[in-house]
Amino acid sequence: MFRIILIPIFTLVLALGIPGGSITVAGTVIPWANLVATVIFIVASLTDLADGKIARSQHLVTNFGKFADPLADKILVLTAFVFLTSFGIVPAWVTSIIVWRELAVTGLRLLLSEGGEVMAAAMPGKIKTTSQMIAIILLLLNNVFFNNIHLPLGQIMLYVALFFTIYSGADYFIKNRGVFSDSFTH
Repeated sequence: MFRIILIPIFTLVLALGIPGGSITVAGTVIPWANLVATVIFIVASLTDLADGKIARSQHLVTNFGKFADPLADKILVLTAFVFLTSFGIVPAWVTSIIVWRELAVTGLRLLLSEGGEVMAAAMPGKIKTTSQMIAIILLLLNNVFFNNIHLPLGQIMLYVALFFTIYSGADYFIKNRGVFSDSFTH
């Protein structure tokens, strides 16, 4: 629930900004709103790890958790990518592919759930989420620690995340292609 509560706060900070301008870290200018939004994003991302660890250790699986956990991740990440696109940091076509993948995999999960199946997160999907979150953090912070050595790690991580976004989406569809088998027999 805490992660879900943080999402509108994250959104408001990026949308409305924070008075006082910016801060310079390691020679890189970071707007206060980006810095505060990054801290909120990191905290929200870490609550996902903590939630998963607690659920596994306590063997807790709830319908709310199955619904809210992936939804919260998607809303948090997609919100960040929409803002990064509006700031001119992430190309719109990259954000579009990420949105397409998330909608398609969510649709696949719905189809599978109608048949009583639950599509658990696979390793490529976990790598996708982690690489997206790292890219978002680096991009929100204007690649602060790597600007002085001219290494665009934020942009590199963005394209690593894009690769795993596409790969994991294809992986889910290939592994679950049987859900569509009746569509092609009529």
